[in-house]
Amino acid sequence: MPTTPHPRVGVGVLILRHGHLLLGQRLGDHGPGTWAPPGGHLEFGETPEDCGAREVLEETGLVITNTRRGPWVSNLFPEEARHAITLFLRADAPQGEPDLREPDKCAAWRWVALHALPQPLFAPLASLLHEHPDAAAALLR
Repeated sequence: MPTTPHPRVGVGVLILRHGHLLLGQRLGDHGPGTWAPPGGHLEFGETPEDCGAREVLEETGLVITNTRRGPWVSNLFPEEARHAITLFLRADAPQGEPDLREPDKCAAWRWVALHALPQPLFAPLASLLHEHPDAAAALLR
């Protein structure tokens, strides 16, 4: 039986600086040990851009700017009885370094080279790179 009877909408924020992508190693019961960009679930009445800004600030303390929309992916997590639609955003965070603000959800934040992404990747990010390689490449410039 699903934990929710309908898909949840997530927002993932791709933040690049000097050719490196900000990724965190997830903790908890949803994708533990995988690497993911900052993000979270869309709240009622919230735009994806507002959700992305809120989640990045809550998780890392970074303030994002120049946000633009990217593709979306759909992932089933049968072991967790979850279905997620993830909307991706590309944003800049020109000031500061990421702070570990939710240590119960993330083990560490790292700036990683695009040619050497850590494994395993969180399913939505892996799906983005696999299903939308051209769009992902454009977002990651």
